[in-house]
Amino acid sequence: MNWPSWILSGLVATLALSALLATSQGLGVTRMNIPYMLGTVITADRDKARLYGFAAHVLNGWVFSLLYALIFQAVHQVNWRLGLLIGLGHALLVLTVGAQLLPSMHPRMASEHHGPTARRQLEPPGFMALNYGYQTPVSVFLSHAVFGAILGALYHLK
Repeated sequence: MNWPSWILSGLVATLALSALLATSQGLGVTRMNIPYMLGTVITADRDKARLYGFAAHVLNGWVFSLLYALIFQAVHQVNWRLGLLIGLGHALLVLTVGAQLLPSMHPRMASEHHGPTARRQLEPPGFMALNYGYQTPVSVFLSHAVFGAILGALYHLK
């Protein structure tokens, strides 16, 4: 494992992913705000939630980039195309499995089966996160493909 390469490529890819997702929200492509969702797991303070959530998202990105690096090492191959393919698979898992599990793990998110309460006020993502806008899956697939492509382009095998 090439630790320095993983640290650098993981950080760059995670920041790019975060920037693309924030841009998608800012342009009205999606209403989804991952740092805010992550931050509201930590605190009910809406202002601090964005900051805490961004830090949590960067740490999560590094953890996931480690999985990518392990895959690169296992197959003894690394390039942007392989990273992009892994990123698309990652996005598919996030949208199908992750989006469905999120309401059961998040203390402040309503579920598809039970509406909002005084504590659970965040809207659940729904299948493929479509509750945040019909273009949300496009945003997630694109940002994760770029995440993977950057990792594949910058990471070097040891």
